[in-house]
Amino acid sequence: MNELKASMAGTVLNVLVAEGDTVTKGQAVLTLESMKMEIPVEAEKDGKVEKVHVEVGAFVNEEDTLLTLGE
Repeated sequence: MNELKASMAGTVLNVLVAEGDTVTKGQAVLTLESMKMEIPVEAEKDGKVEKVHVEVGAFVNEEDTLLTLGE
């Protein structure tokens, strides 16, 4: 299992995947908004989305878990 964590604090602008989706390394999985900038968050490895820990509009801090990816 691999947890995808926020690289900075911000607001979840959109979630581009759902639980059960298959993702590839480098694929954008969600977008954070911080200081009026949109920051795409990409999958760090190939896998299946096991759990989405955030929802659109939620504020996250640096190192908060965003998604859990499985094999």
